[in-house]
Amino acid sequence: MMTNYMELLMTNQPWNLILFMVIPVGLAELLVATEFYTLYLQDTMDNSWQSLNSFLGKIAGIYFTGVFLYLITNVVPHIEWRGWVDVVAVGAYLCGIFPLLGITLLEFGVLKKNATLRERTHTHFLLLIVFLVVSHIAMIFGMVDPAIIGWKPATQQEMPMHSHTHSNATPHEGHMHE
Repeated sequence: MMTNYMELLMTNQPWNLILFMVIPVGLAELLVATEFYTLYLQDTMDNSWQSLNSFLGKIAGIYFTGVFLYLITNVVPHIEWRGWVDVVAVGAYLCGIFPLLGITLLEFGVLKKNATLRERTHTHFLLLIVFLVVSHIAMIFGMVDPAIIGWKPATQQEMPMHSHTHSNATPHEGHMHE
């Protein structure tokens, strides 16, 4: 048994994994790297890392907004929740929209347009840290087997004395894999 979060990533291999994990988390990791180089090289005339950082910040928020809108309209309404760990995993993943969209709005000058470079950099860092935290919470709770917190599939809830063997059947319709 697995959470809907993990099922989403495992379904339609390798595409869901690439679209919902590799690209958004990869963009965030690249943002971290370029953020460090931008700070390290701030006393030089080389602003190529800052330009790359700004570009990645814009792309990450735009991309994740598309992912968020797709999941919130096409997948989340059909989820059959598998306990609180499932809610935490999916909820934390979806919360990634706030920091990534915040970074994008910061890069486009919508947020903190009158702030100093230092204040904008501070906000950028905080938003990036928040994204990394919520994405890691989603990953950690997404890997939990819902059965260890007491969740049982409908068939086991109705017939608690039956065998607990797992089947290789495909997931039922209505789960987060759509």
